[in-house]
Amino acid sequence: MLPVTVLTGFLGAGKTTLLNRLLTASHGRRFAVIVNEFGEAGIDGALIASGSEDLIEMSNGCVCCTVRGDLLRTLHGLLPKLGDFDGLLIETTGLADPGPVAQTFLIDDSLRDHVALDAVVTVFDALHGLEQLASRAEVAEQIAFADRIVVTKADLVTGAGLRAVMARLRQANPHAEIIVAERGAVAPERLLGCRAFDLDRVEALLATAAARGPLHLAHDHDHGHDHDHAHDHDHTHGPAGIDQVTLRADRPLAEAAVIDWLSDHLARHGRDVLRLKGILDLAGEDRRYVLQGVHMILEGEFLSPWPPGPRESRLVLIGRGLDGPDLTRAFHACIA
Repeated sequence: MLPVTVLTGFLGAGKTTLLNRLLTASHGRRFAVIVNEFGEAGIDGALIASGSEDLIEMSNGCVCCTVRGDLLRTLHGLLPKLGDFDGLLIETTGLADPGPVAQTFLIDDSLRDHVALDAVVTVFDALHGLEQLASRAEVAEQIAFADRIVVTKADLVTGAGLRAVMARLRQANPHAEIIVAERGAVAPERLLGCRAFDLDRVEALLATAAARGPLHLAHDHDHGHDHDHAHDHDHTHGPAGIDQVTLRADRPLAEAAVIDWLSDHLARHGRDVLRLKGILDLAGEDRRYVLQGVHMILEGEFLSPWPPGPRESRLVLIGRGLDGPDLTRAFHACIA
């Protein structure tokens, strides 16, 4: 399975600089690269060896393909060539919502046989990013989707300014790893082939979050509890209308009820659910059930057994206009 890295970030954040550094680093790997526009804002011309307008072979053995139409069609066109590469990198435009790109790799069966989404990497401008995060929905969505956040231009802000950036990013996406990079210098293994989008990593990530206890973020609102479960949910109102809701249940859930509820909810509200991650205790099952969702697409599988001791189901939703109390009621209605 060829790992796919989606590189996103707002205009001017430094995506192309980071991409060039990744392609020219001494890692001995060859990548296929897709950019949705090629030109002055795309891959540096110095990297190009030869090729046509749509498929460019670069001097380091990588190839660069431009997207001027449908991404799915472009990916299918590249499939015969992908066997020669160690990974696929996709750079989105600065105004792009990474959700549809991520969905592409979850819904197409022929792609799923050859490639696997490895990580969504969002580049964030330390100098201008906080203002953009507060005012631009695209930036908030790019941060919400991220498995890795690469902070650029840190040398242009004060120490206090950088600490404010890091705190805001951790608030906006507590689950992403944040990396500060100077001029796009990041060790390739931190971004490429890191399995950050994998279900087993979701399991480990949520288990770590549970060990830290319930989230207590700025602007939390306690909507009250109408039953006796501790920490029923946390609801955080994030930047530019992006909310995060964490649901918890300390008794086993009925598998069919959970799937029916989530399928119906995503069918009606999936456009507003940017990311979904969960680890569930299902009745009659000793293994953890791990969920990963993007907009209306949901996938899940059983992974490792639960460790000895109490079990707690946790479901994290990141999106627009999330109704924490309603989600909590629906989630607890799934208790077996």
